[in-house]
Amino acid sequence: MTELRINDERLKPIADKVLAGERLTLDDGIAMYRSPDLLALGWLANSVREKRHGDTCFFNVNRHINPTNICVAHCKLCAFGRDPNAPGAYNFALEEIYQRAEQGMREGATEFHMVGGLHPDLPFEYFLDLMRGLKKRCPSVHLKAFTMVEVGYFSRISKKSIREVLVALKESGVDSLPGGGAEIFHPRVRKIICDHKVSGQQWLNIARTAHEIGLRSNATMLYGHVETEEERVDHLLKLRELQDETHGFSAFIPLAFHPANTGLAHLPPTTGFHDLKSIAISRLLLDNFDHIKAYWVMLTPSIAQIALRFGADDLDGTVVEEKIYHDAGAKTAEFTPRAELERLIREAGRVPVERDTLYRPIDRSKMSPPPAPRPDVTISINL
Repeated sequence: MTELRINDERLKPIADKVLAGERLTLDDGIAMYRSPDLLALGWLANSVREKRHGDTCFFNVNRHINPTNICVAHCKLCAFGRDPNAPGAYNFALEEIYQRAEQGMREGATEFHMVGGLHPDLPFEYFLDLMRGLKKRCPSVHLKAFTMVEVGYFSRISKKSIREVLVALKESGVDSLPGGGAEIFHPRVRKIICDHKVSGQQWLNIARTAHEIGLRSNATMLYGHVETEEERVDHLLKLRELQDETHGFSAFIPLAFHPANTGLAHLPPTTGFHDLKSIAISRLLLDNFDHIKAYWVMLTPSIAQIALRFGADDLDGTVVEEKIYHDAGAKTAEFTPRAELERLIREAGRVPVERDTLYRPIDRSKMSPPPAPRPDVTISINL
């Protein structure tokens, strides 16, 4: 690594802490967000990243499946959700989802990432049947399904406790939970951008309960809208506190807000400077998280490559069919082949390692060949 050069005096005591392995504070986090010295923050985050992972960069072969975009929440931050009769509204039948999943399994997917809208008419049993059917048809594929927001909604419509809902999901085949819906935990922000979702405290409590019954999850933060620096840091420290308690988070993903086609379309999009700073600060504050993702769908592949020198150690996966951020104006592809992810990682000077959802390395040479396709299903994507 090059020599650390600090141009912002506020970062010097923070650098001393980082290099000594000491935990950073709320005030440290605010100072980092207010500092223009991006290269110093990147150097410090990269030092932490390389101490943990060396030159390794993880990725996986996954497929996103969004069962429905019909949603009762009407969040200002969202361009994905639709009313039932609105143009573009959809709700896949179970068999349609199974066909997508079986194609994904044949193409080598080791994970299905499944989130969707809060549908006003689908019963909780629909989602349990969905998981049972997927696990029966694709037993080797990890089911990462349903955000804390969806779990809270399932609890409401089924009149079951959060724990009962999570136990039922686990028994039906759910292997872990994604980290979406966290947004920013502070009540002031949630009232503006997502006032019909679970509260920040409820999100944390649902994650805690999931971890207690043995379901790991990811965690996220949506930045670049109406939140303040203090509210970002508060969000990160709440995640750090829960991770101290449960050790149930696998990875953290900073998510850049895409304003196009949302109720906040008047806001400017984030810049690369902002995105890289968020990656670096996340790595520095979340000292008990093993992995920080640079989600190429939101960042663009180019910024994601740079992020691998600013604290990130994971590019996420192949994705295949991403709807939520593309509805909000994302210009990236919806799919990146495994070979292209490996090329991006190598160009950034890192060593690509394919992983499963729980960060166990995958050796394709030792995997069983995928099942033969059914005659009525067409394979169109080569991973």
